[in-house]
Amino acid sequence: MKLLRNAACALLCLTSLPSFALSEQGQTQLQNLQDRWAEINYQLPKEQRENAFASLSKQAQQAVAAEPNAAELQIWNGIILSTYAGAKGGLGALGLVKEAKASLEQGLALDPKALSGSAYTSLGSLYYQVPGWPVGFGDDEKAEVMLKQALAINPDGIDPNYFYGDYLARAKRFAEAKAALEKALQAPPRPNRQSADVGRKQEIQVLLNKVNAELQ
Repeated sequence: MKLLRNAACALLCLTSLPSFALSEQGQTQLQNLQDRWAEINYQLPKEQRENAFASLSKQAQQAVAAEPNAAELQIWNGIILSTYAGAKGGLGALGLVKEAKASLEQGLALDPKALSGSAYTSLGSLYYQVPGWPVGFGDDEKAEVMLKQALAINPDGIDPNYFYGDYLARAKRFAEAKAALEKALQAPPRPNRQSADVGRKQEIQVLLNKVNAELQ
């Protein structure tokens, strides 16, 4: 595990919860989580990632406990949990992805547009990567709805275009995947996310090479 219209309505029509601006400490916590996530995900050897993500997950949960109504922290808690699940792998990761889903849904309810719609991007990626029923909650139709919603909020973003491209490649929709991945490569840099951008672009290029090979 790496890490319907009705489904879209269900999420879009969630009762909005009160969202609060991050405190100065919360902003620092968020930046630290993002920086450490990029370091673990793109710089550590694979065999070290599971333990590193386990430790980072505890930090994220502490940050959420301090500011539970901050959508940004809920979203990053979900992102870290889902990446931790990918590093762990196997059926033992299913509990983590369910926790990730719950945290991302909480972030979505607090503020659907927080972090440029990142909750939609991350939920969409979970829906197409997690096994379907009865093992998990995976659902390709829900995944596409979520990813398109993320793109509606952030059409030029690196992550929504990358994950949509990955989804399309897995569905063997290679021409569409190529367009999404090429757009992801052209995404503007994200403030304070240089390391993550470099790592993501490497992932995009690897996948784009595979897609181009399929189109030949």
